[in-house]
Amino acid sequence: MALMITDECINCDVCEPECPNNAISPGDEIYEINPDRCTECVGHFDEPQCVAVCPVDCIPKDPDRVESPDQLQLKYEKLMVEA
Repeated sequence: MALMITDECINCDVCEPECPNNAISPGDEIYEINPDRCTECVGHFDEPQCVAVCPVDCIPKDPDRVESPDQLQLKYEKLMVEA
C-alpha cells in the first residue's frame, strides 16, 4: 500500500529528503506522495522514513492503493533498475 499525505500537513519539509525513492514532492498546498514511487521504504528500511520523521502524523496508508509486501518489493526492484 502506498502512503499518502493528508491536509493536516504543515509543510515542515522534513519528509521529502527522507524518501529514498524520491516519491515526495511539494504540491500546490501540501506535500504529495507519488504512489507509483512509494514502496513504504520496502527495500531500504524497516519502516517508512517519512512517517518516522513527521511531527504531525499526517502520513497514513492510502486505502485506494492497497499493495502487499511482495508487490512493494517488486515495485522497489523495478525502481532500482530504472535508477
